Amino acid sequence: MAEVSRSFVSVPAGTIHVAQAGAGRPVLLLHQTPRSWDEFRDVVPILGDRFHAIAMDTIGFGDSSKPAGPDTIELWAGVAVSLLDALGIDRASVVGHHTGAVIATEIAAGYPERVDKLILSAPAFVDEEHKRLYGDKPPVDEVERKLDGTHLVDLWAMRAPFYPASIDLLERFVVDALKAGDRAGGGHTTVARYEMEPRLPLVKAPTLVIRPTEDPFACHEVEKLLPHLPGARLVDLPGGKIPAPDQLPEEFAQLVTAFLEA
Repeated sequence: MAEVSRSFVSVPAGTIHVAQAGAGRPVLLLHQTPRSWDEFRDVVPILGDRFHAIAMDTIGFGDSSKPAGPDTIELWAGVAVSLLDALGIDRASVVGHHTGAVIATEIAAGYPERVDKLILSAPAFVDEEHKRLYGDKPPVDEVERKLDGTHLVDLWAMRAPFYPASIDLLERFVVDALKAGDRAGGGHTTVARYEMEPRLPLVKAPTLVIRPTEDPFACHEVEKLLPHLPGARLVDLPGGKIPAPDQLPEEFAQLVTAFLEA
């Protein structure tokens, strides 16, 4: 598999941590919150065999710098485009998982000339129902920090029911949640504030929607989203749960590759 290199790239909003592999057609990978590029750690070298795979830490997460202002999907999308600018990339295919899929949607809507193909894995559909469910209750992944360290157990316990029985995957989640700090639960409320419905008609790129079959969030949201993306292709990722890209990296990469090369 292609060798992965990691670096820090300066953009107007701050410094972005990025992992890259391969050469040729650019593919930008956007993670869910409060994760980091590590969600695609095993996907990047596979895609790097055929493409220029680029996995970034969303600003405020992982090892990227913290933004000065409030978090918004529009900000996160704009920073991702500024990373492409800094890398000298005019046009890329964009892949997003969970929160990353919402960021990818905004990139495709707000910067259509920059998006070759769009791949949305476990995307949200932010309508009034979504806002009621996720906008007015304590955010998922938000725990009170305690000197005895039991907040680490709380973080683990929140995610464990939605993860495979994998210590490695849960440890990687906890590490990223700790790096995110006060932002750990904020991604979900940031998504819930996004005005998605007027943006969807602006998405013109050929679109693939990946539905991890064991992700209860994705299965419901995908059904609501698809009518708003006419022409989008739907594929299932059998057995996929909330951490689908790092749970099933080879299968995930195969779906992405098949769509990009079609």
